[in-house]
Amino acid sequence: MKAIIAKSYGGPEVLEYTDHPDPKVGPDSFLIRVKAIGINPVDWKIVAGYLDPMMDGHFPLIPGWDVAGVVEAVGADATEYAVGDEVIGYVRKDEVQHGTYAELVAAPVRTLARKPAALSWPQAAGLPLAGLTAYQSLKRVGVTSGETVLVHAAAGGVGSLAVQIAVAQGARVIGTASERNHDFLRSLGAEPVTYGDGLAGRVRALAPEGVDAAVDFVGGGAVDVSQELLKDRGRVASIADGEVTGKGGHMVWVRPDTADLTALGALADAGKLTVPVEVTLPLPEAAEAFRRSMAGRTRGKIVLEVA
Repeated sequence: MKAIIAKSYGGPEVLEYTDHPDPKVGPDSFLIRVKAIGINPVDWKIVAGYLDPMMDGHFPLIPGWDVAGVVEAVGADATEYAVGDEVIGYVRKDEVQHGTYAELVAAPVRTLARKPAALSWPQAAGLPLAGLTAYQSLKRVGVTSGETVLVHAAAGGVGSLAVQIAVAQGARVIGTASERNHDFLRSLGAEPVTYGDGLAGRVRALAPEGVDAAVDFVGGGAVDVSQELLKDRGRVASIADGEVTGKGGHMVWVRPDTADLTALGALADAGKLTVPVEVTLPLPEAAEAFRRSMAGRTRGKIVLEVA
Protein backbone atom coordinates (compact mmCIF):
# COMPACT_ATOMS: atom_id res chain seq x y z
CA MET A 1 0.00 0.00 0.00
CA LYS A 2 0.91 3.69 -0.17
CA ALA A 3 1.22 5.52 3.12
CA ILE A 4 2.58 8.64 4.77
CA ILE A 5 5.47 7.76 7.06
CA ALA A 6 7.93 9.52 9.34
CA LYS A 7 11.30 7.89 10.00
CA SER A 8 12.09 10.26 12.88
CA TYR A 9 10.40 12.91 14.97
CA GLY A 10 10.20 16.33 13.37
CA GLY A 11 8.02 18.77 11.47
CA PRO A 12 6.08 18.42 8.20
CA GLU A 13 9.37 17.97 6.36
CA VAL A 14 9.89 14.46 7.80
CA LEU A 15 6.73 13.10 6.16
CA GLU A 16 7.19 10.84 3.15
CA TYR A 17 4.62 9.38 0.75
CA THR A 18 5.92 5.94 -0.04
CA ASP A 19 5.26 2.21 -0.31
CA HIS A 20 4.70 0.44 3.00
CA PRO A 21 3.75 -3.15 3.92
CA ASP A 22 0.02 -3.80 4.23
CA PRO A 23 -1.14 -3.96 7.86
CA LYS A 24 -1.75 -7.25 9.64
CA VAL A 25 -5.31 -7.82 10.81
CA GLY A 26 -5.77 -9.09 14.36
CA PRO A 27 -8.58 -11.44 15.43
CA ASP A 28 -10.87 -8.61 16.64
CA SER A 29 -9.94 -6.13 13.91
CA PHE A 30 -11.07 -5.13 10.43
CA LEU A 31 -9.02 -4.14 7.40
CA ILE A 32 -10.34 -0.82 6.09
CA ARG A 33 -9.86 0.45 2.54
CA VAL A 34 -9.47 4.15 3.32
CA LYS A 35 -11.57 6.78 1.60
CA ALA A 36 -10.69 9.81 3.72
CA ILE A 37 -8.69 10.78 6.81
CA GLY A 38 -9.47 13.54 9.28
CA ILE A 39 -6.54 15.76 10.29
CA ASN A 40 -6.21 16.66 13.96
CA PRO A 41 -3.60 18.79 15.77
CA VAL A 42 -2.55 15.73 17.77
CA ASP A 43 -1.26 14.21 14.50
CA TRP A 44 1.53 16.74 14.02
CA LYS A 45 2.17 16.82 17.76
CA ILE A 46 2.83 13.08 17.68
CA VAL A 47 5.21 13.44 14.73
CA ALA A 48 6.97 16.29 16.56
CA GLY A 49 7.52 13.94 19.52
CA TYR A 50 5.36 15.90 21.96
CA LEU A 51 3.47 12.79 23.09
CA ASP A 52 6.54 10.61 23.51
CA PRO A 53 6.52 10.95 27.33
CA MET A 54 3.10 9.21 27.45
CA MET A 55 2.96 7.01 24.34
CA ASP A 56 5.65 4.81 22.82
CA GLY A 57 6.34 5.67 19.19
CA HIS A 58 7.97 3.23 16.75
CA PHE A 59 9.53 4.10 13.41
CA PRO A 60 8.72 4.17 10.60
CA LEU A 61 5.60 5.82 12.01
CA ILE A 62 2.31 6.31 10.16
CA PRO A 63 0.41 9.19 11.83
CA GLY A 64 -3.33 9.61 12.10
CA TRP A 65 -6.24 8.40 14.22
CA ASP A 66 -9.34 9.35 12.17
CA VAL A 67 -10.57 7.27 9.25
CA ALA A 68 -13.57 6.65 7.01
CA GLY A 69 -13.62 3.77 4.59
CA VAL A 70 -14.94 0.39 3.50
CA VAL A 71 -14.33 -2.96 5.19
CA GLU A 72 -12.06 -5.03 2.95
CA ALA A 73 -11.29 -8.00 5.23
CA VAL A 74 -12.29 -9.24 8.69
CA GLY A 75 -10.29 -10.73 11.53
CA ALA A 76 -10.70 -14.32 12.70
CA ASP A 77 -13.19 -13.37 15.45
CA ALA A 78 -14.53 -10.11 14.03
CA THR A 79 -18.27 -10.36 13.39
CA GLU A 80 -19.67 -6.86 13.85
CA TYR A 81 -19.09 -5.75 10.24
CA ALA A 82 -18.91 -7.49 6.88
CA VAL A 83 -16.82 -6.92 3.77
CA GLY A 84 -18.26 -3.91 1.95
CA ASP A 85 -19.63 -2.17 5.05
CA GLU A 86 -18.94 1.56 5.30
CA VAL A 87 -17.39 2.54 8.64
CA ILE A 88 -15.72 5.36 10.51
CA GLY A 89 -13.20 5.10 13.31
CA TYR A 90 -11.13 6.83 15.93
CA VAL A 91 -8.32 4.31 15.60
CA ARG A 92 -6.20 5.20 18.61
CA LYS A 93 -4.07 2.35 19.86
CA ASP A 94 -1.86 2.08 22.94
CA GLU A 95 1.31 2.74 20.92
CA VAL A 96 1.95 5.01 17.94
CA GLN A 97 3.09 3.39 14.72
CA HIS A 98 0.28 2.06 12.53
CA GLY A 99 -1.90 5.11 11.96
CA THR A 100 -4.53 6.06 9.40
CA TYR A 101 -2.57 8.11 6.83
CA ALA A 102 -2.56 5.17 4.45
CA GLU A 103 -4.55 3.32 1.81
CA LEU A 104 -5.27 0.48 4.26
CA VAL A 105 -5.81 0.53 8.02
CA ALA A 106 -6.27 -2.33 10.49
CA ALA A 107 -8.81 -1.10 13.05
CA PRO A 108 -9.86 -2.87 16.28
CA VAL A 109 -13.62 -3.24 16.57
CA ARG A 110 -13.69 -1.03 19.69
CA THR A 111 -12.61 1.94 17.55
CA LEU A 112 -15.28 1.68 14.83
CA ALA A 113 -18.90 2.55 14.09
CA ARG A 114 -21.02 2.58 10.97
CA LYS A 115 -20.61 5.56 8.66
CA PRO A 116 -23.53 8.03 8.84
CA ALA A 117 -25.33 7.95 5.50
CA ALA A 118 -25.94 11.71 5.66
CA LEU A 119 -22.23 12.57 5.62
CA SER A 120 -19.85 12.60 2.67
CA TRP A 121 -16.61 10.67 2.98
CA PRO A 122 -14.62 13.81 3.96
CA GLN A 123 -17.25 14.83 6.51
CA ALA A 124 -17.38 11.32 7.93
CA ALA A 125 -13.59 11.22 8.26
CA GLY A 126 -13.64 14.49 10.17
CA LEU A 127 -16.18 13.28 12.73
CA PRO A 128 -14.55 10.66 15.00
CA LEU A 129 -11.87 12.37 17.13
CA ALA A 130 -13.37 15.86 17.08
CA GLY A 131 -16.92 14.61 17.51
CA LEU A 132 -16.02 12.26 20.34
CA THR A 133 -14.01 14.99 22.06
CA ALA A 134 -16.98 17.34 21.93
CA TYR A 135 -19.50 14.67 22.93
CA GLN A 136 -17.46 13.30 25.83
CA SER A 137 -16.62 16.80 27.11
CA LEU A 138 -20.29 17.77 27.20
CA LYS A 139 -21.15 14.46 28.84
CA ARG A 140 -18.44 14.98 31.47
CA VAL A 141 -20.01 18.26 32.62
CA GLY A 142 -23.53 16.87 32.40
CA VAL A 143 -25.15 19.28 29.95
CA THR A 144 -28.93 18.85 29.86
CA SER A 145 -31.86 20.46 28.07
CA GLY A 146 -32.60 24.01 29.12
CA GLU A 147 -29.13 24.75 30.45
CA THR A 148 -26.71 27.38 29.18
CA VAL A 149 -23.29 26.09 28.11
CA LEU A 150 -20.22 28.16 27.21
CA VAL A 151 -18.10 26.70 24.41
CA HIS A 152 -14.57 28.09 24.01
CA ALA A 153 -13.09 28.03 20.47
CA ALA A 154 -16.57 27.32 19.15
CA ALA A 155 -15.70 27.75 15.47
CA GLY A 156 -12.92 25.16 15.45
CA GLY A 157 -13.08 21.51 14.46
CA VAL A 158 -14.10 20.36 17.95
CA GLY A 159 -15.97 23.47 19.03
CA SER A 160 -18.26 23.59 15.99
CA LEU A 161 -19.35 20.02 16.72
CA ALA A 162 -19.81 20.75 20.44
CA VAL A 163 -22.12 23.64 19.55
CA GLN A 164 -24.30 21.41 17.39
CA ILE A 165 -24.38 18.57 19.90
CA ALA A 166 -25.35 20.88 22.76
CA VAL A 167 -28.06 22.52 20.65
CA ALA A 168 -29.39 19.07 19.72
CA GLN A 169 -29.50 18.27 23.45
CA GLY A 170 -31.71 21.30 24.01
CA ALA A 171 -29.10 23.58 25.56
CA ARG A 172 -28.57 27.28 24.98
CA VAL A 173 -25.04 27.77 23.61
CA ILE A 174 -22.76 30.79 23.93
CA GLY A 175 -19.64 30.33 21.84
CA THR A 176 -16.36 32.24 21.74
CA ALA A 177 -14.77 33.03 18.38
CA SER A 178 -13.20 35.81 16.36
CA GLU A 179 -15.70 38.23 14.84
CA ARG A 180 -15.19 36.80 11.35
CA ASN A 181 -16.71 33.53 12.60
CA HIS A 182 -19.75 34.99 14.36
CA ASP A 183 -22.16 34.43 11.47
CA PHE A 184 -20.88 30.87 11.18
CA LEU A 185 -21.66 30.25 14.86
CA ARG A 186 -25.12 31.74 14.48
CA SER A 187 -25.74 29.31 11.61
CA LEU A 188 -24.97 26.45 14.02
CA GLY A 189 -27.36 27.76 16.64
CA ALA A 190 -24.94 29.50 19.00
CA GLU A 191 -24.82 33.05 20.35
CA PRO A 192 -21.31 34.31 19.51
CA VAL A 193 -19.01 36.39 21.71
CA THR A 194 -15.53 37.62 20.86
CA TYR A 195 -12.75 36.00 22.87
CA GLY A 196 -9.99 37.97 24.63
CA ASP A 197 -9.88 40.61 27.34
CA GLY A 198 -13.30 41.37 28.79
CA LEU A 199 -14.78 37.99 27.79
CA ALA A 200 -16.46 37.43 31.15
CA GLY A 201 -18.30 40.73 30.85
CA ARG A 202 -19.48 39.97 27.32
CA VAL A 203 -20.83 36.61 28.43
CA ARG A 204 -22.52 38.21 31.46
CA ALA A 205 -24.28 40.60 29.11
CA LEU A 206 -25.92 37.59 27.45
CA ALA A 207 -26.33 35.50 30.60
CA PRO A 208 -26.55 37.79 33.66
CA GLU A 209 -26.99 34.85 36.03
CA GLY A 210 -23.98 33.01 34.65
CA VAL A 211 -23.70 29.72 32.79
CA ASP A 212 -24.44 26.15 33.85
CA ALA A 213 -21.48 24.42 32.18
CA ALA A 214 -18.41 25.21 30.09
CA VAL A 215 -16.13 23.28 27.74
CA ASP A 216 -12.66 24.55 26.86
CA PHE A 217 -11.05 23.58 23.56
CA VAL A 218 -8.35 26.26 23.48
CA GLY A 219 -6.66 26.76 26.88
CA GLY A 220 -4.99 30.07 27.67
CA GLY A 221 -7.05 30.98 30.70
CA ALA A 222 -10.43 29.77 29.39
CA VAL A 223 -10.96 27.61 32.47
CA ASP A 224 -10.36 30.57 34.81
CA VAL A 225 -12.82 32.77 32.90
CA SER A 226 -15.34 29.92 32.86
CA GLN A 227 -15.16 29.55 36.63
CA GLU A 228 -15.93 33.24 37.04
CA LEU A 229 -19.18 32.60 35.16
CA LEU A 230 -20.19 29.14 36.34
CA LYS A 231 -22.89 28.62 38.94
CA ASP A 232 -20.99 25.44 39.92
CA ARG A 233 -17.23 25.94 39.42
CA GLY A 234 -16.71 22.21 38.93
CA ARG A 235 -18.80 22.00 35.77
CA VAL A 236 -15.95 22.82 33.38
CA ALA A 237 -14.08 20.41 31.13
CA SER A 238 -10.89 21.13 29.20
CA ILE A 239 -8.77 19.36 26.64
CA ALA A 240 -6.10 22.07 26.76
CA ASP A 241 -5.52 23.14 30.39
CA GLY A 242 -3.43 20.60 32.27
CA GLU A 243 -4.30 22.29 35.57
CA VAL A 244 -8.07 22.02 35.20
CA THR A 245 -8.33 19.02 37.54
CA GLY A 246 -6.52 20.88 40.29
CA LYS A 247 -9.00 23.71 39.81
CA GLY A 248 -11.90 21.35 40.44
CA GLY A 249 -12.84 20.71 36.81
CA HIS A 250 -12.41 17.81 34.41
CA MET A 251 -9.57 16.92 32.03
CA VAL A 252 -10.80 15.12 28.92
CA TRP A 253 -8.59 12.84 26.84
CA VAL A 254 -10.93 11.46 24.21
CA ARG A 255 -11.49 7.69 24.22
CA PRO A 256 -12.52 5.37 21.38
CA ASP A 257 -16.13 4.45 22.09
CA THR A 258 -18.40 2.71 19.61
CA ALA A 259 -21.59 3.71 21.44
CA ASP A 260 -20.64 7.40 21.52
CA LEU A 261 -19.56 7.33 17.87
CA THR A 262 -22.83 5.63 16.93
CA ALA A 263 -24.76 8.34 18.80
CA LEU A 264 -22.92 11.00 16.80
CA GLY A 265 -23.79 9.20 13.59
CA ALA A 266 -27.44 9.12 14.60
CA LEU A 267 -27.39 12.90 15.15
CA ALA A 268 -25.90 13.35 11.68
CA ASP A 269 -28.49 11.11 10.04
CA ALA A 270 -31.25 13.00 11.88
CA GLY A 271 -30.02 16.26 10.33
CA LYS A 272 -28.86 17.66 13.67
CA LEU A 273 -25.09 17.42 13.11
CA THR A 274 -22.86 18.17 10.19
CA VAL A 275 -19.08 18.34 9.91
CA PRO A 276 -17.74 21.60 8.48
CA VAL A 277 -14.83 20.78 6.16
CA GLU A 278 -12.56 23.68 5.28
CA VAL A 279 -10.33 21.91 2.78
CA THR A 280 -9.64 18.47 1.33
CA LEU A 281 -6.21 17.50 0.06
CA PRO A 282 -4.90 14.30 -1.56
CA LEU A 283 -2.99 11.91 0.70
CA PRO A 284 0.45 12.79 -0.76
CA GLU A 285 -0.06 16.38 0.48
CA ALA A 286 -0.10 15.42 4.15
CA ALA A 287 2.76 17.83 4.89
CA GLU A 288 0.65 20.72 3.60
CA ALA A 289 -2.24 19.51 5.77
CA PHE A 290 0.13 19.60 8.76
CA ARG A 291 1.19 23.15 7.96
CA ARG A 292 -2.42 24.30 7.70
CA SER A 293 -3.30 22.64 10.99
CA MET A 294 -0.24 24.09 12.74
CA ALA A 295 -1.27 27.60 11.66
CA GLY A 296 -4.32 27.23 13.90
CA ARG A 297 -6.67 29.32 11.79
CA THR A 298 -8.93 26.67 10.26
CA ARG A 299 -12.70 26.77 10.59
CA GLY A 300 -13.90 23.20 10.63
CA LYS A 301 -11.83 20.22 9.47
CA ILE A 302 -8.88 19.56 7.19
CA VAL A 303 -9.25 16.21 5.44
CA LEU A 304 -7.01 13.98 3.33
CA GLU A 305 -8.65 11.98 0.55
CA VAL A 306 -7.34 8.71 -0.83
CA ALA A 307 -7.75 8.20 -4.57
